[in-house]
Amino acid sequence: MTARLRVTVHVQAVLRLLVSDPDVERYGLEIAESAGMMPGTAYPILARLVSLGWVEDRWEEIDPHTARRPKRRFYKLTDTGLTAARAALARARQPRLIS
Repeated sequence: MTARLRVTVHVQAVLRLLVSDPDVERYGLEIAESAGMMPGTAYPILARLVSLGWVEDRWEEIDPHTARRPKRRFYKLTDTGLTAARAALARARQPRLIS
């Protein structure tokens, strides 16, 4: 069984941002701010996208003491995720008929 993703307005915002430049790694807070949402909304979406295999993540390799900030977790669409994200965004744009 294939896992499904409920494509809410917030999920669409994250996907649009990631699809806009799929070769760029972005860190979580950057994604949240660029998508216009709070981190507490963005991080669960990113975790779900990672669990679906749409997004890959990695921790930044820095010394937090030297950098004087915490390590950042970077996210980037996988090839499968890029295809799935484009399809999900296309479906989300289709008008829905009310019967």
